[in-house]
Amino acid sequence: MSTQSTPGIDDAGTTDHPSRSDGFVRGLSGAIGGPLGDHATALDRPAGQERRFWTAVRIVLALACLTLALHWVQKSPCQDGAWQNNVQYNRFCYTDVLALYYAEGLNEGKVPYRDHPVEYPVLTGYFMGALGLPVHAIGKGDPSINQGQWFYNLNALVLGALAVATVAVILALRRRRPWDAALFALAPALLLTATVNWDLLAIGLAAFGLLAWARRQPVVAGVLLGLAGAAKLWPLFLLGPILVLALRANRLRAALTALGAAVVAVVLVNLPAYRANPDNWGRFFELNTTRPIDWGTLWYIGRYLDGKVGNDPGEQGPFEWLNTNIPTLNTISYALFGLACIGVAVLALRAPRRPRLAQLAFLVVAAFLIFSKVWSQQFVLWMLPLVVLARPKWGAFLAWQLAEVCYFVAFYGELLGAATSRPVFPEGVFVLASTLRLATVVTLCVLVVREILHPEQDAVRATYADDPDGGVLDGAPDAPWLDRWRRPATNPDPEPETAAATATTT
Repeated sequence: MSTQSTPGIDDAGTTDHPSRSDGFVRGLSGAIGGPLGDHATALDRPAGQERRFWTAVRIVLALACLTLALHWVQKSPCQDGAWQNNVQYNRFCYTDVLALYYAEGLNEGKVPYRDHPVEYPVLTGYFMGALGLPVHAIGKGDPSINQGQWFYNLNALVLGALAVATVAVILALRRRRPWDAALFALAPALLLTATVNWDLLAIGLAAFGLLAWARRQPVVAGVLLGLAGAAKLWPLFLLGPILVLALRANRLRAALTALGAAVVAVVLVNLPAYRANPDNWGRFFELNTTRPIDWGTLWYIGRYLDGKVGNDPGEQGPFEWLNTNIPTLNTISYALFGLACIGVAVLALRAPRRPRLAQLAFLVVAAFLIFSKVWSQQFVLWMLPLVVLARPKWGAFLAWQLAEVCYFVAFYGELLGAATSRPVFPEGVFVLASTLRLATVVTLCVLVVREILHPEQDAVRATYADDPDGGVLDGAPDAPWLDRWRRPATNPDPEPETAAATATTT
């Protein structure tokens, strides 16, 4: 039985209510009278047909705006740029956006890549220049304005709009499950890190790319994912799951079209900066090649546990040796990520039912961060929309977010200790927080893999017949050649109604 909907049209069906379908939320709801009842207003009306003003969609969008407003307040002590007495650390309000307005020469009117090397991929540099150079021009005519504060607030406004747009995309992809988007809208990670850097630029573009793919527009999807990858490299990884799933579904033409469009977009965006100054353009790649082990990574945890840190190679432990032999560190890190991607591809081909795109996308991006030598505090935002689309269950999600908050606090303690030469916490506290963050991400990966192998436990499949993000893959049969790869299923896939009753939470 197929319940596919026409692309771009509201799905028929009733709205999912977490107090009924999510075991964690159902348990919490007992404190306020239990799950929503059968006769609640508009409970069983088709999604998108509620007659109240405060529909689920509007509530979630309002919550996102509230979270971003609170984030702006949380960052307000740093907005004037007068960072005295380490206020940026003891008030948890540091942001690259303000710091790099001066460090990248925007306050002097320098054009990114042409006049000054930029440590980010080109679209992020263009974005910085597009907002920073007009602020500088206005500041030259009016010295009374605080250029850095204007630049930060303008960035906060645009990045906040992109965050709200990302929530809107999640809502569009989950018309029957609008409350899933509340995971993103209320995430503590969004509250704490939304404007630490320009990651929301890539996240917004990638989200629209996934929406275009879901609406069966592979060229538009490829262009948007290519633009996102020109802002931060990780969105390009999403093309891998698209290709593998298209291979399994015998829909390679659409996937290759998206891949080709992405490559063209990346080349066209990079070409002007490369031609203007190849050395300045290559600064991003140079930094990523030469950076040692960074705070909070798997490799950093290994260095601490090893305990053998020193300048003498004979006294160095293996992790410290890698820290001083960066080419080898790079090779091992990339190799582990490559092996993880191969594992995800094998999983996608051998799973009893074709996995959903969001599930594989999350696994690939999570694997990149797990094995990367750099895991900045705001990188949590990369996984946020993918987790919501891949596994919209509150229990493990909140555990992960709690770990991220602990890491956030410990990280700023580490920064403050480095700035004052007086440790705020013992080093073990920071390593413990890093380990908890890593462990919760690995746990999410395990849970997603479990639901791929046991699709009857997938909350999204309990609501949709196949993959609402799949586009041309949604409802497509597997390619005939795959029979020898597929792992025999002991039980047939349940109908959505049955799966709804059996979906569980962690």
